[in-house]
This record gives sequence, structure tokens and C-alpha cells, in this order.
Amino acid sequence: MSAIIAIVGRPNVGKSTFFNRMIQKREAIVDAVSGVTRDRHYGKSDWNGVEFSLIDTGGYVVGSEDVFEKEIDKQVELAIDESDVIVFMVEVETGVTGMDEEVAQLLRRSRKPVYLVVNKVDNAMRQDDAVEFYSLGFDKIYPISGINGSGTGELLDDIVAALPEQEADTSNDLPRFAVVGRPNAGKSSFINALIGEDRYIVTDIAGTTRDSIDTKYNRFGFEFNLVDTAGIRRKKKVKEDIEFYSVMRAVRAIEHCDVVILVVDATRGFDGQVQNIFWLAHRNNKGVVIVVNKWDLVEKDHKTTKIYEEDIRKQTAPFVDVPIVFMSVLTKQRLFKAIETAVTVFKSRSNKIPTRKLNDTMLPIIENTPPPANKGKFVKIKFCTQLPTEHPQFAFFCNLPQYVKDPYKRFLENQLRALYDFNGVPITLFFRKK
Repeated sequence: MSAIIAIVGRPNVGKSTFFNRMIQKREAIVDAVSGVTRDRHYGKSDWNGVEFSLIDTGGYVVGSEDVFEKEIDKQVELAIDESDVIVFMVEVETGVTGMDEEVAQLLRRSRKPVYLVVNKVDNAMRQDDAVEFYSLGFDKIYPISGINGSGTGELLDDIVAALPEQEADTSNDLPRFAVVGRPNAGKSSFINALIGEDRYIVTDIAGTTRDSIDTKYNRFGFEFNLVDTAGIRRKKKVKEDIEFYSVMRAVRAIEHCDVVILVVDATRGFDGQVQNIFWLAHRNNKGVVIVVNKWDLVEKDHKTTKIYEEDIRKQTAPFVDVPIVFMSVLTKQRLFKAIETAVTVFKSRSNKIPTRKLNDTMLPIIENTPPPANKGKFVKIKFCTQLPTEHPQFAFFCNLPQYVKDPYKRFLENQLRALYDFNGVPITLFFRKK
């Protein structure tokens, strides 16, 4: 599992500027997710081939500095608890403040690696001023400029070198199915109904589940791990610091599962926040099953399954090849169907097409419907193969890969889906020079 790096510090030291600069660097940040956490402060990152998750803890405390002083201990303690590495950010213009010292005192008591980053050091004079921050008690300081990026490379090099080896968890090779969705959609009730006991607290109060919890499921010939997660809310609805970290656990559960079971409250619909969760799963190349819960509460005269399904597929376009199961945990309606579908999607995600078979089926299709000419140039695809990755990725070798546009890529993806079973699974296509 990838490490979590939390950026902590008092307001206005440039945490978000530093974070936003990093997500614009192609070599450093692979993906940035908007709207899933409280603000635009979650990034799936990669530096020198080492993956980690970057969390900007700024922007969560609302009110005056007095309020901040009351909440700062909780904020930093939560960051210490949930992260593997702490980036402690201060800024050279103001110098050392009382709030900086308070954060430093908490961090010195932690056993997590702490990197003291002095921001806004963008000239030689400020390099000398940065020496003042040695008074906070850390062995090394990292003078950087979040505006122009100077010093960030050395910082990331040292952080990555200190991260623990990312070893796969071989203690349990069972598939992992993450049950995710908005709060109070019925996730915990769903798992309780499956395992036949009240393992999880179920109330009408949104946000009851704080942690991501694994449960081994072994019934009716199926064996896998179910992961129940805290509900993911709209950022403006999240008011507690603890809930942000519940969201973070849910995001990590999505990152490190095989199939996402997205539980939708039928009475609320497939709204913007549910769509954010869906696209987070898609970006992480996870198998997806959409489970519409509380279907027994919907007035069937107003909305049939067909109309409801069409509405969902409009929201998930162009990735419309996703199974949708209408279910009621209360009445046990299609409960088993939801799990059966998730198992099928897991198998589809593991589907491997032999290279000869792939070429025998795809090359005639490509010959009959070649890529459109671009600027008088004709693209000729000569060979294709499936890459040896966890999720389906295909490489197509041709003379002019730069002229293959998105519409033709979608055409090839649709052909692969028509020929082979990839229902509920994102497919990635690469075009390489032959």
C-alpha cells in the first residue's frame, strides 16, 4: 500500500501553493481527485517511481485564529496518526511564530519522520533568514519556494528515500471488495445482511462508520474480503476533522481494493458526490458494480429500473459498460445478486487474452475500419497485445501513434468489450511506435 504524506502547518504558510504546484508536475503527480475529500487536497503521487498519497491538511479550520489555536492540537495529532510522513511547513517572511512552536512541540513527540519545510525562500537573502527555523528543534530544514519550485526536488528525494519498502500484502491473497458510497446509503446494513450478523453499528445518523474495516466472506462458494468504509460526503458538509480522515481511509480502501461496490441511495439518486466516487474508482482502474439500494422505497409508477438505469449511464458516459443491480437490504431483494455480480467483475478484471487470439480478432476489425486519415497521413496498426498488469491494458503498435484520436480509441475499446468480457472494468489503451 502506498504511503501517506501529510502537509501540516499554520494558515497562510503556502501549503496549498506547494501542493498545487506538485500536482501540475507530470513526473511527480499521477492523479489529483477533485471533490472527493473536503477540498482539492488529495493527490495520488509518484516521485522517482515511488508512489504515495499527498494530503494537504490546510483549509479545514473555519473561524478566527483563536479557534485555530483551540483546534490545532487535534488537527496535527490526526495527521500524525493517519500519515507515514509529515511535511511541517512554515514560511520565512513571518519567521517563527507561537503557532509554529506549538506544532513543532507536537511533532517532536511523534515517531513519524518529520521534514521541516521553510516556504517562500525565493532569493539568497531569504536563504540566510531561513536559518532561524533551526530553533524549532529539527536536524535539517528544507528551504523551498512553492511559487517557482526551487528546493522541492531535494525534499522529495529525501522523503522518498526514507519511505518504507512498499511490499505487497501476501498474508491474505483474497480479492478485496470495497463497499463505498455516501453516508447513510446502507453500506453497513448491506454487509450485516451478507454475513448474517450485526457486525457493524447501523443507525439513521449519517457518518456512523469511522474506519475502513475488513470482513472475510466465505459463503455459497465465494471467498473474499469485504471492506466497509466511512461514507464520503460533499466537502461543504464535512465539519469534523475526524470525518476528513474517515474519508481518507475510504479513499485508501478504493485505491487498494480489486472491485468497488458503489452503494447508491435510490431515494437520493446518482448525484454529483456519488459520481465523484465512481470516477475515483475509475481513475484507479478498479472494477465497479453500482448497487442501487432502498429500491423498495421508490415509487415504481414514477421511475422504473430502465429509466433509472438510463439516467445513471448518462452520468457515467463514456464508461457505460458497468453492471447496475437494484437491491433492497431491508427486504433482502437481490442481495446475493449484488455479490455474484461483484465476483463476476473481479474475474473480468483478471481476464487475460492470448496475444495470438487478440490479433486474430482485432486486426481484421482494424483492417475493415482503419483509423481516419489525419493531415494526409494514414495510421497502420500492425500488432496488439495485452500488457501483464493487474487491470486490462492493451498496447497497439503502429506507424503514427500520435495520430490516433480519442474517438477511434473508444471504437477499439468498444470492440474489445464486445468480443471479451470486461463488464464493469476500465480498459486502458496505449499506442506505440512500431
